[in-house]
Amino acid sequence: MKISIGADHAGYSMKNKVINFVKDLGHIVIDNGTFSSDPVDFPDIARKVCMQIREASADRGIMVCGTGIGASIACNKYPGIRAALAHDCHCAHQCVEHDNANVLCIGAWIIGFKLAEEIIRNYLEAEFSKETQFRRRVKKLEELEEWAAREVLSKFK
Repeated sequence: MKISIGADHAGYSMKNKVINFVKDLGHIVIDNGTFSSDPVDFPDIARKVCMQIREASADRGIMVCGTGIGASIACNKYPGIRAALAHDCHCAHQCVEHDNANVLCIGAWIIGFKLAEEIIRNYLEAEFSKETQFRRRVKKLEELEEWAAREVLSKFK
């Protein structure tokens, strides 16, 4: 898979380790920065990651920030993006299996790198379930997204 990876300044210290680990697993990596510990706004990095997924130049994404919360909020603003904050292995695979998550968000201040490796492995190895109830629920998420977009557009008419 092609994995789009980004981090803000709080996640910078973990980002290069994540990139090397993902490459060691055999994936192609797109590095969206940040490239130093200088302050940067996480929504700017999230935009790069999400747009690559939306444009199909990446299959999945990983965002690293201090807690993972801001990255998750930012990523979930983009249509077609289902970002999940996961700080344990169960959530890391279940977010893909049940919810078809395409961006994993983790917090460099919250978990150590050894745990991050296992979380990332679980996320990247997981596949969206073929079971009807999970497909139905993700379809409803897509419909909710479409409804919200129509609501916004109706305000401008």
